[in-house]
Amino acid sequence: MSSFDAKTRCERADFVAPYALSTLERGEAQAMQAHLPACAECQREFEALAPVTDALSALRTQSLPPPVALWERLLGRIDKQSPRSNAPSMAAAPASVTAWPEAEWRNVAPGISCKLLSTDPERDCVTMFVRLAPDTSYPPHRHRGVEELYLLEGELWIEDRKLLPGDFNYAKPGTADQRVWSQTGCMCLLITSPSDQLG
Repeated sequence: MSSFDAKTRCERADFVAPYALSTLERGEAQAMQAHLPACAECQREFEALAPVTDALSALRTQSLPPPVALWERLLGRIDKQSPRSNAPSMAAAPASVTAWPEAEWRNVAPGISCKLLSTDPERDCVTMFVRLAPDTSYPPHRHRGVEELYLLEGELWIEDRKLLPGDFNYAKPGTADQRVWSQTGCMCLLITSPSDQLG
């Protein structure tokens, strides 16, 4: 979320994150595309979202084979719906299709679970989904590197700021968060350093 005061904040600033993630309806997206070059505030927010959108684009564009079970269900449906002929059945998956091991959610603390998406040891950076159960606090911490958070579900408080789905938070290296908590429970996409200092 931008640090601009609500009175001076651009009225279209709330559309920047959905625009960057290509989730706006066509009309709103066109309006935002026309607005962006003329608004320095929205341009800054759009540029701050670049690492998040790049990470999501990389995930979306990975060429991954479908899991065997999904492939078999899909071919089974096609086989059932296609006209009967002397052609061999399509029910078996090709030998080259292998299951892709999807990351699992892991409980890392009471009420907090994570799903690791990627690690970059050279940049000391991880990308992950983080889920907080209702009435859960994240431990106080100091950021070793840049932290970028995009809220997907629920509500999240960072100090005295309330984030809602679609809100983005950027924290510089060396800054600290004393109180991060969710009354409703929430899920976010988080890019951060695994070397953050807790406590």
